[in-house]
Amino acid sequence: MTLPAERWDQLYRLVPAIYRARDEAEGYPLRDLLRVISEQVVHVEDDLDGLYDNWFIETAADWVVPYLGDLVGYRPGSAAGELAQAAPEQVRALIPRREVADSVRAHRRKGTLALLEELAADVAGWPAKAVEFYRLLAVFQHLNHLHHDRGVVADLHEIERLLRLGGPFDTLAHTVDVRRINSTRGQGFYNIPEVGLFVWRLRAYPITDAPAACIEEVEPSCFTFSVLGNDAPLFTKPDPKTGGELGLPIPIRRHMLARRFREYYGAGRSFRVEIGERSRGRVRRKTVPVEDFIVADLTDWSYRTPKGKVAIDPELGRLAFPPGYPPHGVWVRYHYGFSSDIGGGEYPRRLSAIAQEEPESAEHEQSAAGESEQSSVAPKVFYQAVAKKRGPGVLDSIEDALHAWDDVRDKQPVAVIEIRDSDVYVEQLTIELRKGESLTIRAADRTRPVIYLLDKQRNAPDALTVFTERGEKGRPGGCFTLDGILVAGRPMHVEGPLQRVEIRDCTLVPGWGLAGDCSPRRPAEPSLEIYLCDGRISVLRSIIGSIQVYADEVTADPTVIEIADSVIDATDPEREAVGAPNWPLAHAAVSFTDCTVIGTVGTHAIPIGQNTLFLGCVRVARRQIGCLRYSYVPPGSRTPRRHRCQPDLVDAVVRDLPGWSDLTPAQQAELLAPERDRVRPLFTSLRYGTPGYVQLRTDCAPEIVRGADDESEMGVLHDLYQPQRLANLTARLEQFSPAHTDIAVLIAN
Repeated sequence: MTLPAERWDQLYRLVPAIYRARDEAEGYPLRDLLRVISEQVVHVEDDLDGLYDNWFIETAADWVVPYLGDLVGYRPGSAAGELAQAAPEQVRALIPRREVADSVRAHRRKGTLALLEELAADVAGWPAKAVEFYRLLAVFQHLNHLHHDRGVVADLHEIERLLRLGGPFDTLAHTVDVRRINSTRGQGFYNIPEVGLFVWRLRAYPITDAPAACIEEVEPSCFTFSVLGNDAPLFTKPDPKTGGELGLPIPIRRHMLARRFREYYGAGRSFRVEIGERSRGRVRRKTVPVEDFIVADLTDWSYRTPKGKVAIDPELGRLAFPPGYPPHGVWVRYHYGFSSDIGGGEYPRRLSAIAQEEPESAEHEQSAAGESEQSSVAPKVFYQAVAKKRGPGVLDSIEDALHAWDDVRDKQPVAVIEIRDSDVYVEQLTIELRKGESLTIRAADRTRPVIYLLDKQRNAPDALTVFTERGEKGRPGGCFTLDGILVAGRPMHVEGPLQRVEIRDCTLVPGWGLAGDCSPRRPAEPSLEIYLCDGRISVLRSIIGSIQVYADEVTADPTVIEIADSVIDATDPEREAVGAPNWPLAHAAVSFTDCTVIGTVGTHAIPIGQNTLFLGCVRVARRQIGCLRYSYVPPGSRTPRRHRCQPDLVDAVVRDLPGWSDLTPAQQAELLAPERDRVRPLFTSLRYGTPGYVQLRTDCAPEIVRGADDESEMGVLHDLYQPQRLANLTARLEQFSPAHTDIAVLIAN
């Protein structure tokens, strides 16, 4: 157990000074004894503090929440799944802390619409909007008792009302639909007993002070909010206190923005735009005033912006300045839509322990985890901050930080380079690590920097290269970690006998870059190249393109690659997601946990593959090594042994039909085809850069949606536990819905 320095000597400090002086003369035997006793005292103190904290729902440990819920009469929904042997993340999904805390208050407010919306936030963590559909029925009203909140007749001149048709903010009148809203055969919304709860699964993620992308091939005055140059709809920064559309993470529509521009624009709101103005040889940023904006449709960039104005299209995330008057740089703050905390971004990340503490100087000592004061001297750590906005001890580029480390790396073999803003760093990085050295390049918390690799050398590749020179056999090189960075323009190249390479919360853009419609610019190019690397490669909570492995199959062991909670995107299911150039299979042992793989996989072995969606054919050389479990593998794949995978399970059901053995192969294939098609994973989008990227559609087969080992969904979004959240919410709605009503959860995105 590692204790803070002030707790090691808490008993020793109580000893009178005369005895401490004698103890010092004897070599501190008393101090060492009291330190051993202090460790046990700390154990008891922490246990007592934990027991006290567990009395309160706000501070209780996750495993205590179900017991507190039982005290107030809370019962988990049976359809959500079993709680026995559940992981902490699953416990939080099955027994939400906020719902347990509000159980008594919820029973007192049973039957109100406001309670239904609060239940969605407490139970599922989704923002919601409850709608009573009887208010939208087309009925004749008495002239003496008009209801202005009822549905109105459609006016073709009111475009905004028409755009809201069928959604949670629909205000038009509808004819009656006798089908029930909770029917499994066909839903009907507009009837007297029907109540719908619209929920939003996508979240609004911020981007702060990032440069906009200039679309020079169209016009130097044309920009996109996304730094990659793709169309990305702007999302509303939700403000629960405001209510309505401003309180939900929804895309901003043109007509909505034109009518309420001041509520979306400015500091602390959904987006803001700054432009550069040249003054006395320097570029100064200036916030564009509200009066200068014009909301326009910039679909084909044909709109001609008037002089002195700025055209904005929130549905595409585009800006257009007057032709011939481009600004000296554009910087934006905005929100984009996505499903989960992966791929890097301004969400809270689990930072490595070595970089948790801000040093006051470049040279400082930090105790390694698990070491006490009595251990050997801790390794010296070189720490360097990088940002485009200068400050004390802050450099302008990553290359400058690497050069600074070169001067002291003999004395300080462990280095951390932290990028403190969300700017773009156009650099060419070649990093050599020697034995015993460790380098971490990471983004600061709540930032998303971009490393853009350009074609600077005509006679050599321009990848982000990390390598170790080959020395004696069995003498591994250093360790490298890339954390929270988006890399575009070129791939990442790893070479030599490195000890370990970790890619955490990063995006290596599939296809190196994006066009306006989010199609990849170089779809056939890999994002990660591994060349004769003996070390372990780890990919965690990241989005990367295809992986190409160059290895010596005769003298070297297979390269070990571990991928978890990540997307491997070859830009097409028929392209190679994991493989080797000009070779049938990659000489690598690749493990997949909670992943979505868009493309084929050809590798030496798969030691473990679980809760993973393989959208392309899988081929391994060593089928007797490893196991695939609770995953989707396309028919015709060559894999290690499989356990409860799809479509194997539905195939087994069909093969158990009477008379199966009497059918011809063609007849058997005809019977298997419909079931295999039914369980094929369906996605909102498979193009990186779109809000619904790798999100399962609502009509996806339940065998996929609840096919993981803990009844969550297969794929990279497994840890969101959305099936359990939906089942819990549905059970609670039936319990707290108004009397004599039919209620259902409606997925808005």
